[in-house]
Amino acid sequence: MSFETFYTVALPIAAFLIGSCVGSFLNVVIYRVPLGLSVNEPKRSFCPNCKTQIPAWLNIPLVTWLMLRGKCKWCQVSISPRYFVVELLTGLLFLAAWKAFFPEGVDANTDPIIPLQGLFLVLSYWVLLALLVAATFIDFDHFIIPDSITIGGLAVGLMSSVALPQLHGVEGHFESLWMGIVGAAAGFGLLWSVVNLGKLAFGRLKFEFDEATDWSISQPDPEENPVIRIGEETMSWDEVFYRDSDRLVMEVTEVTINGETRDAKDVVIQGETIKIDEEAFKLEKVKSLSGKCRRATVPREAMGFGDVKFIAMIGAFLGWVAVFFTVFAASIIGAVVGLLQKFVAREDWARPLPFGPYLALGAILWIFMGDAFLAWYLGLVGFGGEG
Repeated sequence: MSFETFYTVALPIAAFLIGSCVGSFLNVVIYRVPLGLSVNEPKRSFCPNCKTQIPAWLNIPLVTWLMLRGKCKWCQVSISPRYFVVELLTGLLFLAAWKAFFPEGVDANTDPIIPLQGLFLVLSYWVLLALLVAATFIDFDHFIIPDSITIGGLAVGLMSSVALPQLHGVEGHFESLWMGIVGAAAGFGLLWSVVNLGKLAFGRLKFEFDEATDWSISQPDPEENPVIRIGEETMSWDEVFYRDSDRLVMEVTEVTINGETRDAKDVVIQGETIKIDEEAFKLEKVKSLSGKCRRATVPREAMGFGDVKFIAMIGAFLGWVAVFFTVFAASIIGAVVGLLQKFVAREDWARPLPFGPYLALGAILWIFMGDAFLAWYLGLVGFGGEG
């Protein structure tokens, strides 16, 4: 094989294959990390249904899912197409990064070696793209972005900035580190402001009554989510609880739990726990819950704090200009998708929409189209062209 063929054909194919293998690992991260499971134990992947560990010869990215027609070899339960999609998407993104950032035109006669600086730059983008993919699918499933991705990614982004000045288009290492720090701070500050403005704009959903008023939590249809009634207001369980941090806080005069009525002052429902004054009950053990309350509070926020740390991570890798583009693009894309979900798919307006995937898509657009967008915008406002 000639060096030119190796450089222009074999290496891009290798980039795609490496990406698909990384995508296979990301599937492990996406499934295990939100559940608090180790990504190292067990070392081999396992079927989510029957828990059978998958041998290496049946854990070939892309190929295995197609070969088994999307079913577990042992229990025959369907395996989500998401596993195939994540592997394919990661492979394509790694290939795109290779084509976009690895130097072209190396002369085999004068320089028949792989440029290490270009290789390290691509590796840095590969790390960022892998983090974006993992965060996207975790946020879709759980409405959270784990700190292991955001805080860990922030640290890697700053290290990449100081090691690779070309990541920010500068020459000095300290200047590049400063741009990474400014990018992280800009991202954090921007979305932190949005979160707090959201609290001011949307506040908290509050119910206050002059006299103690009936409330209850029931599940009339076993196939549907529980229903929360406070006075004349009725809400679906999903309207209140869609993140682990969400909670319902009530100031009560009495509580009836599993048919037993007791005096009480406070009821707090969060996650899988119901706390009545100082006594905690597992949600699965509670068959019926009602009472009388004077006040009830349901948190309402524009977005989760995980998104704030996520955009800070993106800023550490890409800089402050990328932060503003990413947030702008994510807002536009999120608004369009949200409207389509509401009007085309007829989904409930109260259904929450994760913002992390749109931030990830905005960052990907910047990675591959940022220079073109910036040139277009500067030309539009009169700063482009010859002067």
